[in-house]
Amino acid sequence: MRLSPSAPAGGSRAGPILFARGFRVFFLLAGVYAVLSLGSWVALFRGWLVLPTGFSPPFWHAHEMLFGYAVAAMAGFLLTAVPNWTGTTSQKGRPLHGWPLAGLAALWLAGRIAVWSAPWLPLAAVAVADLAFLPVLALVMARALWPARKPKNFVFVGLLALLFAANVHSYVPLLGHGEDNGLTLAVDVMVLAIVIVGGRITPSFTAGVLRQRPDAPEVVIQPGVERGAILSTLAVALADLFALPLAWVGALALLAGAANGLRLAGYRPLSTLGQPLLWVLHLGYAWAAFGLALKGLAAFVPSIPATAALHALTVGAVGTMTLAVMSRAALGHTGRPLVAPRPVALAYGLVSAAAAVRVFTPMLLPAWYLDGIVVSGLLWVLAFALFVAVYAPILTRPRADGQPG
Repeated sequence: MRLSPSAPAGGSRAGPILFARGFRVFFLLAGVYAVLSLGSWVALFRGWLVLPTGFSPPFWHAHEMLFGYAVAAMAGFLLTAVPNWTGTTSQKGRPLHGWPLAGLAALWLAGRIAVWSAPWLPLAAVAVADLAFLPVLALVMARALWPARKPKNFVFVGLLALLFAANVHSYVPLLGHGEDNGLTLAVDVMVLAIVIVGGRITPSFTAGVLRQRPDAPEVVIQPGVERGAILSTLAVALADLFALPLAWVGALALLAGAANGLRLAGYRPLSTLGQPLLWVLHLGYAWAAFGLALKGLAAFVPSIPATAALHALTVGAVGTMTLAVMSRAALGHTGRPLVAPRPVALAYGLVSAAAAVRVFTPMLLPAWYLDGIVVSGLLWVLAFALFVAVYAPILTRPRADGQPG
């Protein structure tokens, strides 16, 4: 593994290039874990693998996709975005890099090893190792954001705190106390993060491209719709958190789905069809709007299973949007052209195909329900295997333009 081309400013020692910036190590970890975790789940579910999990297999699967894969992808994004939000004039605003970044990655990895070793470890040890990463990441974020005095970006520290609380709560039923809504809260927080981040980057990147086409429509941003989309999505999370009646949750989810759909329409998704790096952002956001609407319908229509909405939000929204952000950010921050490699453009379609199979098979082809789970899982594994194959060299080599990072 090659060393970074120059030591970062501030006198800190540079480590391997993989630890030059947060997106490198965490996007690679996320991609590899997406293949390993879901591949193991499919093999376990199908009976191809005997794997003691220490937890119920559905809990283990859901927990690791949220607090393993999705949290790693979020960490890579946040550690990369903070320097852009803060600038680098302050030492505390500089990107985390080198061995401190390696230590943070090791903390994430220790949590995954602990969960996989749960059959042989005390539950308290598993929980402590698993729970350690998010508070440390939040502290790193807060320390970097504080000198910039930009309060709006502290919302991401709050999201990390909510994810930590969700993870703590996911262990409560394992101790024999109370109901489990920790995983539900984690999904809600992930969707809220997509609505916040997607609402920033999707119209910005789209407008930048459409301005180069004189016949293209303008991106429309309506402040009332923007606020409504975020607040209604937050309301769904709060309704789940406080276990409001199902009808209330359903009504709020329908409102959130409509608000986010209206918001997305203003971003001109149909004008991006020739640009994979753009349309995949719109596709990921569309899954969030559709998943929220489906969650609302499931509260009132018995023939729509709640798991359909759940997987529209997780496989569809979280899977598509994280893959979109990782693949775009990795190109831009390694000095490469913003053009999606063909295998990765294919991966975009495979993730959404995985979501569609998982969402619609139980409703339209219930006799194929179990086979649908396997097909969906294999499509997901193939998508992220393509991502890892293409991006592992990009993430582990110096920037193409010779710049540090």
